Amino acid sequence: MKIGVPKEIKLYEYRVGLTVGAVAELCRRGHEVFVETGAGVGASMSDDEYVAAGAQIVSSAAAVFAAATLIVKVKEPLAQECDLLTAGHTLFTFLHLAADEKLTDHLLNSGATCIAYETITDNAGRLPLLMPMSQIAGRLSVQAGAAHLEKHNGGRGVLLGGSTGVSPGKVTVIGGGVVGSNACQIALGMGARVVVLDKSLAKLEELSRQFGSQLETVYASAVNIEKHAIEADLLIGAVLVPGRSADKIIPASLVKKMKPGAVIVDVAIDQGGSCENSRPTTHHEPTFVVDGVIHYCVSNMPGAVPTTASDALSHATMPFVLELADKGIKQALLSNANLRNGLSTYAGKITCAAVAQNFSRELIRAESLLN
Repeated sequence: MKIGVPKEIKLYEYRVGLTVGAVAELCRRGHEVFVETGAGVGASMSDDEYVAAGAQIVSSAAAVFAAATLIVKVKEPLAQECDLLTAGHTLFTFLHLAADEKLTDHLLNSGATCIAYETITDNAGRLPLLMPMSQIAGRLSVQAGAAHLEKHNGGRGVLLGGSTGVSPGKVTVIGGGVVGSNACQIALGMGARVVVLDKSLAKLEELSRQFGSQLETVYASAVNIEKHAIEADLLIGAVLVPGRSADKIIPASLVKKMKPGAVIVDVAIDQGGSCENSRPTTHHEPTFVVDGVIHYCVSNMPGAVPTTASDALSHATMPFVLELADKGIKQALLSNANLRNGLSTYAGKITCAAVAQNFSRELIRAESLLN
């Protein structure tokens, strides 16, 4: 199969869809890989290394799309990339379509087969391609929040770990999944006072066993969310419903009650955000202030650590890339239900239930189209 890796063009996105090691394995199996020049530079991978692994370096994204049928990316395509997609392409990347109806229409109009990393499952029902990026985003959320609590960044001037004779800062984490548990790990490691809220008692019990009495676990009722948001120096929104737009669990009215200079890190911003005030920001301008509260809503948080993140993502995607390349797109989708769960659009039709529901569109089951 002919596989293409374009350079990411989202602002301040430095990750790359396939690492040098992944390209070497694909080429070893007889596939052709076309990499846009400079695609891996931000993740510490040079064109020369890709050539040594067997790739062909091409001069532009247009050349990648013209040469390849399977396009492997990191982030959702921007408009100029959508214009390069045809019905003969398969796009394999993060899509988060439930938060972007315009992109959904672009992809439907292209006729391309579009497979979203974030809804592919494993046999236990987990999200194996989302997991490594969620781990990184969860860890970065505390790091970013701590930095923006510093006074010169507009924050309260609170050190999360406190000091001798001085109480530590309070971190409130809403959502105890992969993002939330990793945020708890880093916040506890920094010496903060940490509370995590979730509606799943089983999840709270799991976190309690993992972190012990250091971590306060609380049921995520509206009353409890309000109480712990008001007390927080750093509030992390870490609630994700796979494929669906995020619930607004932090209303604007609650933000008004928070401490001046407190920080909200909305990790769910890729899916529309957990906070009513949230809007996507970039690493260049990561924050905005509403009612005295700093909102950090960067939609590609792992892009800040592209060397780590590219390796982690490529390790997770590689088994599925190999399956698509070795079996062919249609056969791979038919034979692997977990991969098929990632199929968002096919032949101009929506095949993801959450996306169809979110936009009140017709859902066509993937199996009926593929057969």
